[in-house]
Amino acid sequence: MPSLRRKRDPEGRMSLGDHLRELRNRIMISASAIIVGGVLGWIYYERVIDALTRPLKDLQAERTGGVVNINFAGMTDAFALQLTTSLFVGVIVASPIWLFQLWGFIVPGLTKKEKLVARLFVVAAVPLFLAGCFFAFVMVPKAVAVLLGFTPDGAYNLQDGAQYLNFVLKFIVAFGCAFLLPVFLVALNLVGVLSARAMLKGWRPAVMIILVFAAIMTPTPDAYTMLFLASPMVALYFASVGVAFLLDRRKKDHEPDWLDVPDDQASAL
Repeated sequence: MPSLRRKRDPEGRMSLGDHLRELRNRIMISASAIIVGGVLGWIYYERVIDALTRPLKDLQAERTGGVVNINFAGMTDAFALQLTTSLFVGVIVASPIWLFQLWGFIVPGLTKKEKLVARLFVVAAVPLFLAGCFFAFVMVPKAVAVLLGFTPDGAYNLQDGAQYLNFVLKFIVAFGCAFLLPVFLVALNLVGVLSARAMLKGWRPAVMIILVFAAIMTPTPDAYTMLFLASPMVALYFASVGVAFLLDRRKKDHEPDWLDVPDDQASAL
């Protein structure tokens, strides 16, 4: 396995080539982990697809007529659906590995403090990512029922398998990524990259970015689904700001006294 240790010059800088090589190595490790997880998804494909299409089957049972199910229009659609679903399972199963590689590239764990932060990042990020995916999985039946509830009784509602899968998987992954927001913010605060005051001061552009992200990631064009995704992200953002303020206060309490320079003296300097 290639080494992920960053080579630096005497001034502590890295060349562009070293950055690109490290990025390539981390992508290879993440991709390998996702492929291994995808093999598990391929083996248990029947169980996974049954769980993903359960909302359609439940809606079919509630209707007085018509058909609600997925449809395979092309010769290769069934194979493509199984391959995509398997990779989706691989992304979730391999989340501890690719999340660690992602954080390791953003903030190199060279010092003891940074190594500790990297471990804490993975410990906190993996449960939050899985919790977001589970939360979305629980909400998928309600979203499907609302969106297909406008179909008249007796009418057929055959969903294209690829489109339906894109809707469900994008919905689940979007929520998983959304729940990672506070972990990134708090981790950047721990290593001194982002202060709590800066986070609070920039809440307006942050909310705007969250709304844009929700609009891109939601599989439907309606505003309700976008707000459904954006609302917990905004709440998690302000929760991370509160945690960052507590961490900043703790770091200030541990600073030596000689760093406390009065404002008048600081301005004179």
